Amino acid sequence: MSKQLRVGMVGYAFMGAAHSQAWRTVNHAFDLPLSARMQAVSGRSAQAVAAAATRLGWAEHTTDWRSLITRDDIDLIDICSPGDTHFEIALAALAAGKHVLCEKPLANTVAEAREMAAAAEAARTTGVVAMCGFNYRRVPAVTLMREMVAAGRIGDVRHIRANYLQDWIVDPWFPLVWRLRKEVAGSGALGDIGAHIVDLTQHVTGQSITTVSALTETFVKRRPLPGSDELGDVTVDDAALFLARLSGGAIATYEATRFATGRKNGLRVELNGSLGTLAFDFERMNELEFYDATKPAAERGFTRILVTEPEHPYMTAWWPAGHPIGYEHTFTHQARDLIEAISTGQHPAPSFTDALQVQLVLDAVSRSAETCSWTTVEQPEEKS
Repeated sequence: MSKQLRVGMVGYAFMGAAHSQAWRTVNHAFDLPLSARMQAVSGRSAQAVAAAATRLGWAEHTTDWRSLITRDDIDLIDICSPGDTHFEIALAALAAGKHVLCEKPLANTVAEAREMAAAAEAARTTGVVAMCGFNYRRVPAVTLMREMVAAGRIGDVRHIRANYLQDWIVDPWFPLVWRLRKEVAGSGALGDIGAHIVDLTQHVTGQSITTVSALTETFVKRRPLPGSDELGDVTVDDAALFLARLSGGAIATYEATRFATGRKNGLRVELNGSLGTLAFDFERMNELEFYDATKPAAERGFTRILVTEPEHPYMTAWWPAGHPIGYEHTFTHQARDLIEAISTGQHPAPSFTDALQVQLVLDAVSRSAETCSWTTVEQPEEKS
């Protein structure tokens, strides 16, 4: 490693901690041409960001994210702050010639996402790269699923079933945090967790969602303001469900909810094809279920593939066969892929244009729920 990639991160809460874990470990796990240096982290509270810098391993801290962008000793801006900040930070970073990693969803509106994608395409001509953080793409079992679909192991994909189920706001007295306010979060379960299954299913199948028919619901419409007995309006969806048609002929059902009592982080995707079925369940993230319909009838049945072999995606960096990895490793894999893209001059995936396409799906779902009708998904103006 002859060169450093000096990182400045905005935000230090849940996603900031996950990204910090990745930057701390990526060069210990993988042999890469660039060495990640955790240069500085930014947050609004001076006391809290100072504590976070010490806890997470950042060399410096600041309360002004703009100072990260003007520094000559920072090469990449990692955006882990709420959705209403992504647009301004990403555009400023790209204009300053910084590489950008931005958490999903890319923006709070399609208009913002379009401008961000256009800025990323323009920056690309100068060697600056931008990537959106859909970390579930980097689960080894998901990458293996994509490879098996591309190899024709399940034939033509006909059905897609995707669910992302959580329950952390079932309690009606849970406070009105920023994720429940549209002006900050953009949307509720749809953008927060629905974006993941939209991206994941399109990624593993190679097909794009073209039309949707949706409904959304907000079950608890008023909640206590943080630190107060007063109530405020919940302005996002609690649950989103939709049917979809995809570009390759598949049909799909999607469900994203934060009201699935007992489900903490239940993400599941099943693909039914003309020659077989593949299924992934994040609660068993080191496994794939595979049904091979080309076998003789007497030998058919679902097979559990334990995705821990060194031949499996990303797994050469970790433990002996049979030893599972966890959620945090997906962010390390994300950092690895981004560093490789930067060092080789390749366009990372998912690009901002890929993330814009997901944003356009979410927008179509919202419009469909409002009009109770099938709605066409608009297409990005630029292709990645």
